Amino acid sequence: MDDFNDELFPLALLMDELKHDDVSNRVEAMQKLDTIAIALGPERTLKELLPFLNDVAQDDEEEVFAVLASKLGDFIPLIGGHQHCEPLIQILTILASMEEPIVRDKAIDSLNKISLELTPEELNNIFLHLIQNLSQGNWFSKKIASCGLYKSVIVKVNASIRKELLNLYLKLVCDEYPMVRRSAATNLPTLIDLLTEFTTLTPNDANKMNNDDWDIISKMFQHLINDDQDSVKFLSIDVLISILEFFQKLQDQRFNSEFLSSSLKLIKDESWRVRYAAAERFSKIAKNFVRNESDLFQLIDPFISLMKDNEGEVRKAIAKQLPSFCELLVSYPSTKVTILNKIIPVVNDLSQDSQETVRASLASTITDLSPILEKQATIEKLLPIFLIMLKDEFPDVRLNIISNLSVVNETIGINLLSTNLLPAITELAQDHKWRVRLAIIEYIPKLAKQLGEPFFNDELLSLCMSWLWDPVFAIRDAAVNNSKELTIIFGSQWAEHEIINRLLNNGGNITNKKDSTTTNATTNDDELDEKIDDDDDDNTNSNKIDYSNFIIRITCLFTITRLIPVIDYPIITKKILPFINNLIVDSVPNIRFNVAKSYLIIGETLIKNKRKFNLSDEELNKIINTEILVNLEKLQNDEDVDVRYFSSKSIQGIKDLVN
Repeated sequence: MDDFNDELFPLALLMDELKHDDVSNRVEAMQKLDTIAIALGPERTLKELLPFLNDVAQDDEEEVFAVLASKLGDFIPLIGGHQHCEPLIQILTILASMEEPIVRDKAIDSLNKISLELTPEELNNIFLHLIQNLSQGNWFSKKIASCGLYKSVIVKVNASIRKELLNLYLKLVCDEYPMVRRSAATNLPTLIDLLTEFTTLTPNDANKMNNDDWDIISKMFQHLINDDQDSVKFLSIDVLISILEFFQKLQDQRFNSEFLSSSLKLIKDESWRVRYAAAERFSKIAKNFVRNESDLFQLIDPFISLMKDNEGEVRKAIAKQLPSFCELLVSYPSTKVTILNKIIPVVNDLSQDSQETVRASLASTITDLSPILEKQATIEKLLPIFLIMLKDEFPDVRLNIISNLSVVNETIGINLLSTNLLPAITELAQDHKWRVRLAIIEYIPKLAKQLGEPFFNDELLSLCMSWLWDPVFAIRDAAVNNSKELTIIFGSQWAEHEIINRLLNNGGNITNKKDSTTTNATTNDDELDEKIDDDDDDNTNSNKIDYSNFIIRITCLFTITRLIPVIDYPIITKKILPFINNLIVDSVPNIRFNVAKSYLIIGETLIKNKRKFNLSDEELNKIINTEILVNLEKLQNDEDVDVRYFSSKSIQGIKDLVN
């Protein structure tokens, strides 16, 4: 009796949980469906679980249906193999016929997955019958479901059955419901791609794509490009590309003039959504006409018209296509000359477009024109546009230009690049608006990576160091982050020589001078602007840091602390630790409790990189006990409550790491 109850338990448990009032409980129960099936075994799953699930599929919430539809796609092994697939397909057919898109899509995916397991006979007897029934269904959701199933059988059937299927699909393309036509248009490129692959891989197969198939597909395409719904018509762009690629692979250019006419019709369509789709895929369309100079030439004016389109989204999309289309135009002298004569003047207008997203889109691709136009044309035509965009008020525009300057560098050389563009970058970096300065600072690591260490040291390093003394905290904080990013790019030795040595004044004692600003940790930045500016001038003249200013001392501490995780062990012990040790008696509590935080970061870095630094346990314990914990214990007795708190926190953190 106990054995009998054990056998019934998994199914009974599932049934109870699926009757729960809370939907989340029922969803969770459905997630365990495969586990239940394994517990029941193939025979009981087929005879008991699937009939139960068939009932569930007709009376529950869509969240439960979605999980059920997804799980059933992996059920073939759990029911004893593909020969028992009919009850499974029956449940999924119910789910695929539902109006809720997420349930329908998951059911279609599962049905397609199951079709891979079926024999040709099962495909013909079961799956084809399913597709035909759904395609001729009396409700739009069934027809939509059928559109996603054709790809499972289209290349697995003989030519005559395929013709029947394509005629059925043609009816779906012409259906009265826009949702059905939209689904048919969405799935049609996949069918054409499958037929293309099958025909090119098996050119001598009797069932390869033939003229009858092409005639039906051609009718589908004509219906789509003349559809009265924009949401359907714009999908014909992908259909066109698939058709073009099919004929390109067959090297058949008989229909090129027809395809070009259709392409131009879609590019010039009244609906901006259709023009947007054409603009977004312009190069994919154009590359199929590159074998014929005249055809390619006819696409130039439509390309320019899209660049001048009234809709910003269209201009944004076509700007992305600029380099790839111009690369095609280089194929012939007559088309190449139009890049400079016709396209670049419009590019200049786009660089000053009223919509910032259009300018940002152009900025992300315009630098790729440099190798296409070559050196002289880049200098004369593109560099002025780069300069305009580097001064753009929208940060994404500036970022996109700076991020891709390496392409320009390869074309015109670093000397010309520095002569023409770096003055503009330097000017922006010193702009009176702090947000403009901040935007440039954030791009410097990208620029440094492209320009290389020697050039960066000569042209930009001094500028980067000057930001550490900026009157605005956000700028100083960004400059501190920059120091770490630059160290990751150029290495620990570079950081020691170019940053740490400058900040530490070669290890001089920084606490001897009386603080000439204040001992109040909450001093307003504005009150310190004039002092920092004066200090900056002094630093420039003497190459020495004046530590009498609280802001300068704490900025040095922040910078050094940020560098700790990315520098080598000798630098930490010989330069960083002595610097931080000197600050434990600083007159400003804000500095002292940040010293406590810095000790924790040093401890974490040494412990986590013990092997990398080749430290023995004895050496590690010595540094932690004699250099870090001793000083933290001093700070633990500080008169300031915040200093005591962060000291105790750091001590505990280091002890936890050691243990």
